Amino acid sequence: MKSRNSLIRLKRFQVDEKRRQVMQIEMMIAEFERMASELDEQILAEQKRSGITDITHFAYPTFAKAAMSRRDNLMGSANDLRGQLEAAQAALSEAVEEMKKIELLEERDQMREKTAQDAAEQDALDEVAARRSYHHAG
Repeated sequence: MKSRNSLIRLKRFQVDEKRRQVMQIEMMIAEFERMASELDEQILAEQKRSGITDITHFAYPTFAKAAMSRRDNLMGSANDLRGQLEAAQAALSEAVEEMKKIELLEERDQMREKTAQDAAEQDALDEVAARRSYHHAG
């Protein structure tokens, strides 16, 4: 019983840890996307300022080119993280299922114990009642 309680605590800890990993990856993706969006705004502002939107134009602003490269790198990183996120979510689901199975086993054992305890108490009460009726009859 004690070892199962330790196992339940361990599984809960693992689930919490996997939840934190999922949240951390989600936050990183959101941050990369936010930064990429800011770069998009800066690129558009630079294009508007220079009046040149054709990337192949010889006078296209170097700042805009550099910002595009940075934005593309951020989006690539965000996409890479999506793969990690899927794996982390799958690991979290698996850990939750394992935890639920162990908690159900513990619940079932506790119910079985309570049923046995209730039966023992009922047997004791029946015995007391039988003695009383025997003594009253005699």
